[in-house]
Amino acid sequence: MTEPARHYGSGGHRAADGSKPGPWPLAWRVGRIRPQYLTAAAVAVALAMTGSVYASGQAGLPGIPDEPAAAAASGSAVTAPLTAQASPAVTDASQAAAPEATVPETTGPETTAPTIPASSATAAPTVTPPAASGTAAPSVTTPPEIAGEPVAAVTVPTITPELGSRINAIIAANSAYALGVSLIDVSDGVVHGYGVEGNFVAASTAKILAASAYYHLVETGRASLSAPLGASTAGAQIRQMVQQSNNDSWLLILRAVGQQRMTAYAASIGIGYDFTVNLLTPEEMARTLYLLYTGQLLNARNTAQLLSYMQNTNYETLIPPAVPPGIGVHHKYGLLFGNLHDASVLNKDGRAFVFVVYTRGRDYSDMGPRTAIIQQLTRTVTAALF
Repeated sequence: MTEPARHYGSGGHRAADGSKPGPWPLAWRVGRIRPQYLTAAAVAVALAMTGSVYASGQAGLPGIPDEPAAAAASGSAVTAPLTAQASPAVTDASQAAAPEATVPETTGPETTAPTIPASSATAAPTVTPPAASGTAAPSVTTPPEIAGEPVAAVTVPTITPELGSRINAIIAANSAYALGVSLIDVSDGVVHGYGVEGNFVAASTAKILAASAYYHLVETGRASLSAPLGASTAGAQIRQMVQQSNNDSWLLILRAVGQQRMTAYAASIGIGYDFTVNLLTPEEMARTLYLLYTGQLLNARNTAQLLSYMQNTNYETLIPPAVPPGIGVHHKYGLLFGNLHDASVLNKDGRAFVFVVYTRGRDYSDMGPRTAIIQQLTRTVTAALF
């Protein structure tokens, strides 16, 4: 098996496309802590807590990018939450623009991924009204009057061109960063993409793909969740990899799957993936979550188990805080130098949507503004869909 690309002295990870490792953040600055920076302090505490899951010798592991979470809080204040109508947080023209993305334990029957519906950035699902009849009752779009007052038609939220316009406006207002957003209504499976559609370094969001590949080996009788792996079992390593974003566990799972089988598994669901460079598009990540959530990747037990690991994670400061109460969230974040991502499934009352945001900026120093952008996008999407 070909070993993944190695770390450099700075802790950076060089991808095959020639990108260079981002610099480490500046030292913490000492100053008065003002009340409006309390949000930044909360994020810094959360980031510092995430650092405890990484072993001291991990920095030398080949191919697995570190997520030095404590370093991410490098004095960058998190901008106060934005409303869906407010101007996006990042408008400073002096900020260096990001480079453009490269375009491009239960066994069961082996699953075959279905054909994914073609992408659509704007079109909403077409609803065909019932055929007209001289005696038929009124349709749901033209309800009868009750007590002299017409009953309002029941509208099922979906991904509309208007929502796409709002998302594109946020992206356009924050052009200092590369931003890619993908949305899928799981009732139709159509991918709606906005902003950058090319490859990003996937960082830890790709751990969902690795977990699915290992579960697939289990379901086809070629692996076991109870098999010894590292200091515990493969099942325990998957949980650590997803819920705690443990990079040591990720390396163990990738080695257990193997590069050839990992690439073949990704190709079986329509993704060209090589873990030595770890590149994915927002659409590819969204399609992976769609297939997982709808039970088309794994059997019911393994699907439920993997989704459960995507809740109450070690880093809940991106999409989850901006989701209104009552909406379920399953997600996996990614954090690596200039890459800050969150990939989620949002659900309520039988409705579910895949929502993925990939961002690329300078380094950890601009995580605060990009966190605010992710949360603004989240509020915009949830307000329209739930």
